[in-house]
Amino acid sequence: MIKLRAYAGAALLTLMSFGWSAAAENTELLSDEPLIQALRAGGLNVYFRHARTNWSQSDQIAQPEDWTSCDPSRVRQLSDEGREQARQIGEAIRALGIPVGEIVASPYCRTVETAREMGLGKVEPSTDIINLRVARFFGGQASVVATARARLAQAPPEGTNRILVAHGNVARESTPVYPSEAEGVIFQPDGRGGFKVLGRLTPDQWTELAQTYGQAKP
Repeated sequence: MIKLRAYAGAALLTLMSFGWSAAAENTELLSDEPLIQALRAGGLNVYFRHARTNWSQSDQIAQPEDWTSCDPSRVRQLSDEGREQARQIGEAIRALGIPVGEIVASPYCRTVETAREMGLGKVEPSTDIINLRVARFFGGQASVVATARARLAQAPPEGTNRILVAHGNVARESTPVYPSEAEGVIFQPDGRGGFKVLGRLTPDQWTELAQTYGQAKP
């Protein structure tokens, strides 16, 4: 696991100075073929909020590691629709020929399961992007926000894109975007410790793009 928490303070200052203001001002988003071409070229971070969950369930977090439980009586889990959404997104990404390298997920069961259901590769759990509701276990909200921003500002290995699967509250506090469940937001690191938003895609939009621009049927 790549550890960024030790650099949280420096990352936060850097992003406030450079990337955060640039991201907040970025209003022109790519879509359709230009967005797919950018993803095929690599160098981007694609942040997904976990797929659809069962909101009749709730998180009962009392101590560290409780969040990893897949017991629906203890932690909110993906619904069957959410699992299908994750598979649908993975199929579209493969059909579009988008190169995926690292896959990072918050260690919650619903985020790890979302990433695994996509079927795009090995999933690395990381507390750098953990739910802000348990940020007290990781130095507080500012610390998690800083490490999440640092992840988004970090360029992936050349020729690939990095996928991050986390939570709505992390995106809301770390970026200008508050995604819906299963929505993907594409970020471009700027090389100066910051990032900007390139585009946003719902599961249905991923599928539509795959049907139009796919190299194979999704």
